[in-house]
Amino acid sequence: MKKTIALVAHDSCKKELLAWVSENITKLEGHDFYATGTTGRIVSEVLKGVKCLKSGPLGGDQQLGSLISDEKIDYVIFFWDPMTNQPHDVDVKALLRLSVLYNVPTACNRATADFLITSTLFADKNYQPETTNYSDYLNRKL
Repeated sequence: MKKTIALVAHDSCKKELLAWVSENITKLEGHDFYATGTTGRIVSEVLKGVKCLKSGPLGGDQQLGSLISDEKIDYVIFFWDPMTNQPHDVDVKALLRLSVLYNVPTACNRATADFLITSTLFADKNYQPETTNYSDYLNRKL
């Protein structure tokens, strides 16, 4: 079953993500991809059909968050740099919060990305992550 995978990388991690995509091209081909601006242009060199959003600091992280909240993203691969302050840090935090909220498998480094795509669940056509029912929250009395 075709999955929709988000690809994101901070500037200092873009080469590492490109190398990871190149090394795992056979597992990734055949899926759909969204990527934030520059990351999308870079990985498009080796991966066909990447839909590029805006650059992260220009709203790409928020666009991706919207896709997650609309349940259109199955996996997030986000190579982020924990050692560098980001001008859009609040957007990064919001993106990661939404991936947790909507139970989207998310890899924030190469090792976790390796585990994610080598899992038998990655290739399992019937696997659907459990969704949380937020009706109590939505129907709460204010």
